[in-house]
Amino acid sequence: MSEITKLNLVETRKLISEKKVAEKEVVAEYSKQISEIDPKIGSFLFVADDPTSENPGGKLGGIPIAHKDVFDTAGMPTTAASKILENYRPPFDATAVAKLKSAGAVNLGKLNTDEFTMGASTETSAFGKTRNPWNLERVPGGSSGGSAAAVAADLCVFATATDTGGSIRQPASFCGVTGLKPTYGRISRSGVISMASSLDTIGVISKTVEDAAIALEILAGQDSKDATSGNAPVEKYSENLRTELKNLKIGIPREYFIEGLDAGVEKVVRAGIDELKKLGAELVEISLPHTEFAVPTYYLVASSEISANMARFDGVRFGPTVANSEVENLVEMYFENRTRGFGDEVKRRIMLGTFALSAGYSEKFYKKALQVRTLIKKDFDDAFAEIDLIAAPVAPTTAFKLGEKIDDPVQMYLADIFTAPASLAGAPAISVPAGFAEKMPVGLQLIAPQFAESKLLAAAHAFQNATDHHLKKPSLD
Repeated sequence: MSEITKLNLVETRKLISEKKVAEKEVVAEYSKQISEIDPKIGSFLFVADDPTSENPGGKLGGIPIAHKDVFDTAGMPTTAASKILENYRPPFDATAVAKLKSAGAVNLGKLNTDEFTMGASTETSAFGKTRNPWNLERVPGGSSGGSAAAVAADLCVFATATDTGGSIRQPASFCGVTGLKPTYGRISRSGVISMASSLDTIGVISKTVEDAAIALEILAGQDSKDATSGNAPVEKYSENLRTELKNLKIGIPREYFIEGLDAGVEKVVRAGIDELKKLGAELVEISLPHTEFAVPTYYLVASSEISANMARFDGVRFGPTVANSEVENLVEMYFENRTRGFGDEVKRRIMLGTFALSAGYSEKFYKKALQVRTLIKKDFDDAFAEIDLIAAPVAPTTAFKLGEKIDDPVQMYLADIFTAPASLAGAPAISVPAGFAEKMPVGLQLIAPQFAESKLLAAAHAFQNATDHHLKKPSLD
């Protein structure tokens, strides 16, 4: 394994700026790493030919990154890991892609995801499963499993990702890397294929918190192409990091330490919380009383929005389009294209969402879910009136085995039990490596008030600065 690929963003940029290594050499080392390691993992769906920087002198000049395959990349396949978009090459870049490109980042390719980001294991991809670098028989999490696995295996310096109900934080926890989900609307969603529009949040998976802070400085900001993007000022997140947590009050929600939380995971998370106390934080037990309703609320809201968003995909121009001779009319053509183009999980969520929005049921299900969502957000608002941050588990278990839950949707959905509440509240959250349970990584989740990313990143950095869990690497040679 190359020593260069083990370095984080800050270390890599320092080598380049001091001319100790050329940008082309860094890219070449990562390309070699991908060719040697990724066949074991399956994190890349598409590898770029001769990737180069368009702005070598930029803040990310020469830094090799990769994009989750829901980010539009001009002239490069963007499939959302679905057959219905198999041949799609967008003519433009997503705003996030364009910002990173302008900063000098080098795009190595596109990363695997659950189909249309619908999943928690990266097993619903139409183009193959991704494996966890720490144990190739286990999942990397999802839906940003390709992003987390690629960063954990040192196949890129950092990766873009999306988080709708936990799709950045859960795979980051499973793969032992840092996963940042900012406030909803902090980063533009323009050019990113939608799953659930009121929940989808753009973020990054990186090797360190400091790397995530640097990436957020570039990615954050209002965008005229995205009406949901926030206009809060973009702070110098990387300059506001700290090494101690004095005068910080951190809430520990009792509803997150419940039956079903694996004992080994709880032990690691509790130890991480103790570390926060050693760094000067005051720990306060709190209650988020509507947490138990988060998963059903999330899946009703998300599936309803999925039903609306998936209606635009007809399979006419991309994917497994049927020949005119095979069908008798336009309706039959749409039916056949979608039957062949969508996978089982996408179909399941479309049907659930369509039912929840149907006449006679929308008041009973969808409207009720929106009302509960408001209560969940109020839980967080009430808590943050008294505390600065919340510390909790990311997932109830470590990475589970491939195939273990793919045929049991309810068990798969429960993987979001500790991440969905913050998503429903639109709050920023981060997963940082906190240790290991049965030789598999475990993340510690920190949650902050909306647009309080500086406070969130500062606390996560202090924790990371005092521990070495993020420095441990899986053995893949």
